[in-house]
Amino acid sequence: MSQQDKQKWDAKYLKKSELLRPREASVNIKKFVKKSVGAKALDLACGAGRNTIYLAKQGYEVDALDIAAVALEALAAEALSEDVQELVNAQLSDLDSFVPDPESYELIVMMNFLDRALLERVKEGLKVGGLFIVETYMDDLINEKKDSNVDNLLKKEELKTLFDEGYELLFYDEFENEAYELYSMKKQVIVVKKK
Repeated sequence: MSQQDKQKWDAKYLKKSELLRPREASVNIKKFVKKSVGAKALDLACGAGRNTIYLAKQGYEVDALDIAAVALEALAAEALSEDVQELVNAQLSDLDSFVPDPESYELIVMMNFLDRALLERVKEGLKVGGLFIVETYMDDLINEKKDSNVDNLLKKEELKTLFDEGYELLFYDEFENEAYELYSMKKQVIVVKKK
């Protein structure tokens, strides 16, 4: 991402401060985290860290990456407040160029963010037997946020096409997002296990 992208995201968090408040972790992460074996997780585009904090409370050491310094500051404060700061490695990161070390993580999560190229690059960072959970917005008539860039929205059942035979499909769903989100939007989630 460019410096302009970084400024855009920092400004968004400052303008919509409710995005920085502690919120519940993804229901799908809560549901499937127990199927993950290991202790190292990667949270891509972590924002203020609702999922990072939850994973750290479950004992994971979490690399939490985001372009927005404002969001990472909120995450650091929440990690300290929840006494999990030793398990949270928050990093200001340009996800356009991020490539993890091969087979570094037992769990990778990408929530409310879509970058198809990043998704492909980070697959190598997942250990055999590790879980990858992706949950983000899709194009749908119910979406209240009509100005969304359709390139940043999944097509119907698209997540199923982004993981090949090297992964076991554990769960897939399309659903309306959580009530605390800013807009009512349709989402997709997929949980896969690397073979």
